[in-house]
Amino acid sequence: MILTSNDTVATYRANGWWGDSTVDDLFKAACANAPDSCALVDPLNRASIDGVEPRRLSWRELDEAVDGAAIALLRVGLSKDDRLVVQLPNTVDAVIIFLAASRLGLIISPIVMQYRQHEIQHIIENISPKAIITVDHFAGFDHRGQAQSIAGEAGGLTVLISEQVLRGGAQTDKRVLDAYLSKHAVDSAEILTICWTSGTESRSKGVPRCHSHWVLNAEVIVDATEMTSDDVLLNPFPLVNIGSIGGLVLPWLQLGAKLVLHHPFNIGIFLQQIQDEAVSYTIAPPAVLGALLKQPDLMESFDISSLRAVASGSAPLSPWLIETWKTDHNIEITNVFGSNEGSSLFSSPTSVPDPADRARYFPRFGARGVEWSSRSAEVMQSRLVDPKTEETISKPGQIGELRLGGATIFSGYWNSPDLNANAFDAQGYFKTGDLFEIAGEGTLSRYYSFVGRSKEIIVRGGVNISPAELDDLIVDHPKIREAATVGLPDDHLGERVAVAVVPRDDHTVDLSDISEWLESKGTAIFKRPEFIVILDSLPRNAMNKVPRDELRTEVTRRLAVSG
Repeated sequence: MILTSNDTVATYRANGWWGDSTVDDLFKAACANAPDSCALVDPLNRASIDGVEPRRLSWRELDEAVDGAAIALLRVGLSKDDRLVVQLPNTVDAVIIFLAASRLGLIISPIVMQYRQHEIQHIIENISPKAIITVDHFAGFDHRGQAQSIAGEAGGLTVLISEQVLRGGAQTDKRVLDAYLSKHAVDSAEILTICWTSGTESRSKGVPRCHSHWVLNAEVIVDATEMTSDDVLLNPFPLVNIGSIGGLVLPWLQLGAKLVLHHPFNIGIFLQQIQDEAVSYTIAPPAVLGALLKQPDLMESFDISSLRAVASGSAPLSPWLIETWKTDHNIEITNVFGSNEGSSLFSSPTSVPDPADRARYFPRFGARGVEWSSRSAEVMQSRLVDPKTEETISKPGQIGELRLGGATIFSGYWNSPDLNANAFDAQGYFKTGDLFEIAGEGTLSRYYSFVGRSKEIIVRGGVNISPAELDDLIVDHPKIREAATVGLPDDHLGERVAVAVVPRDDHTVDLSDISEWLESKGTAIFKRPEFIVILDSLPRNAMNKVPRDELRTEVTRRLAVSG
C-alpha cells in the first residue's frame, strides 16, 4: 500500500532522497556481512519480565528466527498490506516480529504496553487490523484476556501470543515462505508502520511511514550522530515510535552493529548494561540524564567509559546537563527535536560544538539561503511562519511556528482527512505546532532557537499524553461538572499530570475517584493524574476555551499553598 503520490515518490527517487531498499533489504545485507557476529541482546532482566531467559542472537540466528516468525504469520492467514497491531515489551521477540512483518510486506502498528481497552479499541476502529500480537501476562496484567475481550467485540480480529508466533514456524518448510515472497514483492514506498501520537486532539492519531521513510531516517541519524558499525547501541525505549525505531533500530540495521534492549526502565540495570555490553551509544530523556548526574555514587559504581554519546529530546535540555556530561564523563549529548511525523533537527557536537549553545539552538536544516553539510539538510526543507499571517519569518526577534517538508515527512494521518486538512500548509509543509525563532544575527542566523510547544500535549517520561482526551474522560464522571488537565514540571519524568476539577453540586472528589473512573474506562495507567486541585470554576478566555498556561499557574500556586 502506497500513500505517497506517484509524482512525489518519483521526485524523491530522482533526487536521491529515497532509494529502492526496503527495511528487509537492510536486514539481509547486515546478515550477509557478518552472519556470526552478535546482533541482538535481550534485557538482562528478561526473566523477571516474562519468565524467559535472556537471549543473545547472531545475525544468522536472528535471520532464522525472522523466517520462522514470518512463516507462522503466513500460517494464520496474514498477507501483504494486512494491518497487525503489536503490543510487546522491549525484548528480542518484538524485534523478530517487526522484521518478520517487514519481510512479508505487512503493516505493523506497535503500541505501548500500558495501553488498555480504551486506547486499543480506538486503534482497532481506526485501522481495522487483521490480528493483534501480545504476551500472555506482563507486570501482573492479563494482556491475553484483554486482547480476547477486544477481539470478541471487534469481530474478525485474530489474537496471537508472541511465544506461539515464534514457535509456530520453526519446523515448517521454508519453501512456503520463499513461494510467498516470489509473488509478493515489497516496494520501498509501501507503508511499513502506523505509529501513534497524541496532540491537542482528543484521540491518538495514526502516523503511517513507508520503508523509504525509515531507511532515510537511518541515514539521517547515522550521519548526525556519526555512528559506525563498531558501535554498541542500547535501546531503552519500546519499539513503538520514531525515537526507538528510527533512532536506534534502523541505524542498527543499516550499520550491522550490535543492539542491546532494555525494559522496563531501571537506572541501575541501564548502567549495568552499559558496563557489561560496552555500550557506546544510547538515547535517554533529559529527566533521566539529569537524575544520573545527581547520583554520583551510583554512577561511580559502574564503568561507563565505553559510552561516547547519548541522544536526548522530548523536553528542553539545560546547558548545565550537556556541559556536565561532557566535562565529568567525556560523553557528548546530541539534542534532538523530532516527532513521529518525521520532524528531525539535530544539534550535535559537529553542528553545534559549544555544549551550552547545543541546549538552545538547532541548525536551520533546509532553510532557504542557509547552507549545511548534512544528510538532514539535503533531504528536508524548513521555515518559520507567522501563524496569523502565514508569512515566512526571515529575521531574528519574531516567534513563529516551525514548518517542515521533504522526504522525511509523512504523507498524512491514517484514515483522517479532517486532520490532514489542517496538518499541512498551502506549500505542503507540515505544521509542527512548535514555536521557534531565528537565534540571532551573523553566525546565529544559521540556527533556530526553541521557544516552546504551541500544542498542549503533556510529555511524561518521554510519552505524549493528550490533555483533551483526559478532559473528555474525566468530565463524564458523575461527581464532576468540569475538568481540565495540565502537565507540571518534574525532575524525574519531565512532566506529571495534574487535574483541576469543578465538582457537581455538593459532591467531594479526590484522586482515588478519578483513578478508579479512568481504570473503569480502560485507560493507560501513565495517563492518570497524580495531583488534583478543586476549583469553583475553570478559567476561560473569550473563545470559552480553557487557557492551559493560566490554569497551570493556578494549579501550581494552589498545590504550593497546600504543601
